[in-house]
Amino acid sequence: MITWLLALPVIAAVCAAVRLVLRRSGRAALWWTAAADAVLLVAATVVLTLALGGGSAEAATSAAQDSGSGSAALIGAAISVAASTIGAGIAVAYTGAAALAALSERPELFGRAMVIVGLAEGIAIYGLVVAVILIGKA
Repeated sequence: MITWLLALPVIAAVCAAVRLVLRRSGRAALWWTAAADAVLLVAATVVLTLALGGGSAEAATSAAQDSGSGSAALIGAAISVAASTIGAGIAVAYTGAAALAALSERPELFGRAMVIVGLAEGIAIYGLVVAVILIGKA
């Protein structure tokens, strides 16, 4: 698990570099990127085949429990809270702007506009509920 956390900044840097190369080089870089993706797909398929083919399921289960599956639940809880909060922020930004525009023309729509903004904010609450469930399982 810690390997993935350490590799995440490297993956982000590679994605940013590929984006810069694609912007500057154009079509040739696109072909090289597609070729690299095909090679990575084949390598991932080989690794998956080897992982599924060898070892017993009981050994894999005990190894997963020893490596800290509780920490995976905590990371999942953090991701659910972060993603739902970002989604709710985007939703409230759009619905709030539209509600203010509607209220400037017809002030009697205040109640309806606030209900719509509140529904958008409910997305964050769903993320918190998922996080509490995941933390309870850790």
